[in-house]
Amino acid sequence: MKDEVRAFVIAQLEDMNYDTEGIDDDTTLGPAGVDLESLALADLSVRVEDRFGVRFSDDESEQLALMTVGEFTTEVAGRVAQQV
Repeated sequence: MKDEVRAFVIAQLEDMNYDTEGIDDDTTLGPAGVDLESLALADLSVRVEDRFGVRFSDDESEQLALMTVGEFTTEVAGRVAQQV
């Protein structure tokens, strides 16, 4: 499941016109890595929520910016597994 989530996240970042070359599991989503701003993080979150049926609270948005791609995909996969 984690690989599926990661592939989806990378595809969505490409769709949002972010350069995904060189992104790995240690790349942060926020300023030091992919450099997603709050609106882009919200967009990515909504896309993930729609695709995988998971939800992120408004309070979690700051935490998402600090996560790496690997941490984010692990979190999403974990939430999907809890729903089953």
